[in-house]
Amino acid sequence: MDDFLIYFGYFILVINVGLYSYSFFRKEKANVFLLLYLVFSLLVQFGMEFLYHLKMNNLVLMNFYFLEQMVLLGLFYRSLYQQVVQKKFVLIALGLALLILISRLVYDPSLQFKFNLFQITITSLLTVVFALIHFYNMLTENKQYYYLTIGVIGYMFGGTVLFLLGNLTIGLSDDFKYLSWRLNAFLFIVYHFFILFEWVKSFSKKGVKV
Repeated sequence: MDDFLIYFGYFILVINVGLYSYSFFRKEKANVFLLLYLVFSLLVQFGMEFLYHLKMNNLVLMNFYFLEQMVLLGLFYRSLYQQVVQKKFVLIALGLALLILISRLVYDPSLQFKFNLFQITITSLLTVVFALIHFYNMLTENKQYYYLTIGVIGYMFGGTVLFLLGNLTIGLSDDFKYLSWRLNAFLFIVYHFFILFEWVKSFSKKGVKV
């Protein structure tokens, strides 16, 4: 069951990379930061899987994934904002977050080889803030990347809660402990279905631009 959830999530991610790449390079419509996010996510996910099968620590890549996710999605939403103050907020927030997280790594380099719950929480919740700002803007502006934003908010917030619960249940039974990881894998699939649905609604020939 676990393998099915993981590999099916990879499958949907590969589809999204292909579709958004087509829309960007052939149609010149998809956002460049979104495409970069999807491509880097795919590379990191495959890298983590490769290290896992070699029985090597893949937490370095996982920690890098959350940083990459925050930066690229932050820049993605910044490119959608119309207000200068919101654009500046993203740069300031990203700068402060990176300064704090990198400072912690410099102080304790071993954190990059551990499950860094602090980094996961900061990067995910900050991304949720960026998405919520865009969601608020869509109340008075065009609903650009509407479904994708719903997916971002649900996945980032839900994933953070599950990781926190998983950390609290380390001392409990294995079945209960890994339940949060299974649910996160399911959320990953739902998240990428939202991204796929966004492409269908916004970029496919039969889709309706929202």
